[in-house]
Amino acid sequence: MNTNLLGFSELSEFLNARHISFSCESGFSSVAIDSRNVKEGSLFYALLGTSCDGHGFVIDAFKAGAAGAVVESSRIESFDLLNVVQKYKKQLIVVDNHLKGLQDSALCYIKKFNKLKKIGITGSSGKSTTKEIAGAIISCEKNTVINKGNLNSDTGLPLSVFEIRDEHEVGIFELGMNRPGEISEIAYILKPNIALVTNIGNAHIEFFGTRENIFKEKKCVFKYLTNNDTALIPQDDEYAEKLAQSVTGNVKYYGAQCFKELEGIRSLGLDGTEIIWAGEKIHFALAGKHSLDDAMAAIAIAKEIPVSNRAIKQGLESVKPLFGRLEILKGRTTVIQDCYNANPQSTSRSIEFCNSVDWPARKIYVIADMLELGNSSKEEHVKIGCLLAESKTDGIFLFGSEIEAAAENLQNNNKQFFHTNDMETLSAALKRFVQPGDLVLLKGSRSCELERLTPMLTGDSDV
Repeated sequence: MNTNLLGFSELSEFLNARHISFSCESGFSSVAIDSRNVKEGSLFYALLGTSCDGHGFVIDAFKAGAAGAVVESSRIESFDLLNVVQKYKKQLIVVDNHLKGLQDSALCYIKKFNKLKKIGITGSSGKSTTKEIAGAIISCEKNTVINKGNLNSDTGLPLSVFEIRDEHEVGIFELGMNRPGEISEIAYILKPNIALVTNIGNAHIEFFGTRENIFKEKKCVFKYLTNNDTALIPQDDEYAEKLAQSVTGNVKYYGAQCFKELEGIRSLGLDGTEIIWAGEKIHFALAGKHSLDDAMAAIAIAKEIPVSNRAIKQGLESVKPLFGRLEILKGRTTVIQDCYNANPQSTSRSIEFCNSVDWPARKIYVIADMLELGNSSKEEHVKIGCLLAESKTDGIFLFGSEIEAAAENLQNNNKQFFHTNDMETLSAALKRFVQPGDLVLLKGSRSCELERLTPMLTGDSDV
């Protein structure tokens, strides 16, 4: 039998919302914003998207077993929702704003867990990896919940909050942003006890105009800290000092130089890093300096819980690469699949990491567009061109319209390269060029889907 997360009357009272009931159900056992994800006893939130109106799927949600729906008052008449709820003998909670209704519902729910230690992680890159590493470490000793995948937005964070249960001692949540004000909105829901910034870069600068504005938005993760809470700030970040200004609570810096237990670091190339921690050797399988930076961030969080050095070792050794985040895939060629997303900082780090790898055969770099850079797009792609012109690669393949700006520097430095906007053309060119034993880097923004090349490169497919 499903256990209710919240009662309909309790939630509608908290939201100061109109409650219309044609059933005897007292509450709901899960939440969904997609009618395809509705389960028996769910509460369906009808959201208005840019291309889809969730109010048109209330009937589908009810047919799938939803106990009720949260709807916006402005949509009731146009979708005949009063007759719909009566026909299906369900419940409606009517709010003034669809998104605020979801967010305030999550706030109502999370207030039930006053003993939960809440962790909020944001930054221009490394959020998901830091979250996963921190979760691996802390779950060795504490019952831990983390948000799944990239459910870190103004809708994703509220949905993640509803995964908290009575047995959880620690909640680890990443906070993302695609618009001004978003971090503040979701930080208000979470009100973290420990808040960490991974870095301040140019990711999503199209929506914020300047890196300074990105900094101001990211700093909002500290906005609701109290005197007993902790802000964790990357010691080597350009914005470290500004991040620390006017923060309520304890301010602590983290990084490789900040831990007395860290006694040594040795790069293992594609096999990751050997870490000497409190006298113990740890094999951390994620490759690259930025992965090590994420590990240091996760350790900083873990030490605030706190957990033992044994948990730190056990957690770090259990971590595996996330999809598209510096995955090492071996086959006919060895592919570094680092194409979950891309921004100037992460692309530079990927190229620099591949330059540092001692490899007996050729290195081939496939670099695609870095999106959401706004007016700085051309300048940033030109910089990547400069980096590629000086790189230790035997072949450069550019994919997309934005990355074409990198070509000028390659031409000026007599560097051979291939450029196309067509995936089939790119795949055919690579198939002709690559040889068994080559090392191939795939780096680009998510929508470029460079992972489509991987089966051909590794030999798992001829496509």
